[in-house]
Amino acid sequence: MLASLGLGGAPLGNLYAPIADQAATALVRHAFGRGVRYFDTAPHYGNGLSEHRMGMALRDRPRGEFVLSTKVGRLLAPDPGAPAEQHGYVGVLPFVQRWDYSYDGTLRSLEDSLQRLGLARVDLVYIHDVARDAHGDAQPRRFREAMEGAVPALARLKAEGTIAGFGLGVNDWRVCVDALAHADLDVLMLAGRYTLLDQSALAELLPLCAARNTRVMVGGPFNSGILASGARAVRGAVPPRFDYVPAPPDVLARVASLEAVCAAHDVPLKAAALQFPRAHPAVAGVVAGARSIEELDENLAMAALPLPGALWRDLRAQKLIDPSAPLPGEGAA
Repeated sequence: MLASLGLGGAPLGNLYAPIADQAATALVRHAFGRGVRYFDTAPHYGNGLSEHRMGMALRDRPRGEFVLSTKVGRLLAPDPGAPAEQHGYVGVLPFVQRWDYSYDGTLRSLEDSLQRLGLARVDLVYIHDVARDAHGDAQPRRFREAMEGAVPALARLKAEGTIAGFGLGVNDWRVCVDALAHADLDVLMLAGRYTLLDQSALAELLPLCAARNTRVMVGGPFNSGILASGARAVRGAVPPRFDYVPAPPDVLARVASLEAVCAAHDVPLKAAALQFPRAHPAVAGVVAGARSIEELDENLAMAALPLPGALWRDLRAQKLIDPSAPLPGEGAA
């Protein structure tokens, strides 16, 4: 059971700015009330803060009515001197992170997550950030550790019925291709690489997933925010972000072109960004974070807004959508 629009838990870990505990809990419960049934979190998000908040909000909801995923690959060690700001998160819990993709480390990570969540099980588990953007020159060693440690551990848990499935949660489609050469994966959480702005996963990974029956959850549909905010920075606000850093000029120019085509069809850029990835047959759904109930409601409205077919054709004609990308509405009766 996967949902077309899921709630991503990074903002609940105080990504870039704090959210009050009560507001975070209310946001998750509101999402459930609005019909959201897929929730994703990770130990990385605020050093367990997101897991605490998501578990608190979902604990009294019928467990069979939602899908919950978390991630492995980082263990959290308590540290009274831990900085309050770490890895882009503010007001984090007093822990420090260390990488561990080993068999035993994977089992411990999931057990720790269940304790933070206050739940007896999660449905899906992603091996988190096992790509070069996180590990640099150490990536081959970490990847091997994950294939030899985390994959067998999660395969055992799936065989025992403890989890429903597992895969990778990464920002780099190439490491997904490498992993599929080593293991049968049920689902991938791929952030930012199949979006209205960046379709780099289209040529190789998505056809492979379709052939292997590996489902893809598209994370980061706004590419760290720029497809939500647009190319122009509002005075006094932070510059538009792409891949978690200020967007370079070529990205700003491409987003401005996307905005212009959307404006010509009277379509919000956010709506096009949320709906484009869902057209690919390998994509099971889109996961978007939200910082408030208002932002969540807007995302749900944008995901459901009827959009004209001419929009997608014009985006393709201006070479803003790859010629081989399935378009929303194609093949519909």
